[in-house]
Amino acid sequence: MTGTSITHLLYLHGFRSSPQSHKARQMAAYMAQHHPAVHWWCPQLPPSPREAMTLLLDGISAWPRDRMAVVGSSLGGFYATHIAEATGCLAMLINPAVDPARDLGRYIGENHQWHAPAERFFFLPHYVQELRDLQAGVLREPARYRTLIAKGDEVLDWREMHARYAHTSVTVTEGGDHAFTGFEAFLPDFAAFMGLPAAA
Repeated sequence: MTGTSITHLLYLHGFRSSPQSHKARQMAAYMAQHHPAVHWWCPQLPPSPREAMTLLLDGISAWPRDRMAVVGSSLGGFYATHIAEATGCLAMLINPAVDPARDLGRYIGENHQWHAPAERFFFLPHYVQELRDLQAGVLREPARYRTLIAKGDEVLDWREMHARYAHTSVTVTEGGDHAFTGFEAFLPDFAAFMGLPAAA
């Protein structure tokens, strides 16, 4: 994509998700097997969008902007867009949330993690404004984005996602779901987008 290979990779999970998500574990395993020299970071994000972004920007502050990339799923895709616009890095998005300030208002109150139902967290009313504050405008360099969208997403409207990311390198799949089942098939594609050599 850029003529150089990335050396640092950030993975951002979605709302109520965690680093234990299926896609995060699949990509972590792929990178460890085929590109172990790439620095991998997939943090557990706090419920507060402002705190999440502070954590992320602090964590990548010393990363080389021209050799880093970010992957984000759902709400993580929204965060990844903010980071890509702020840093100019490559971004790969999987069913990215377009307007979480609108969509997550109904989750105000107590919630439970998908991968650890016993763990609860609270989504507070002022988090909605924090999401609004993170909304990126028109993408400055759409060519730096790779986007996967499933028409069968049961949570987000694929048409809205496509309208937002239509000028990126986008693949729209028939059927599918919000979890983007079958994501592993795109791992070599993502690696190529990051300038990494094909797996042997």
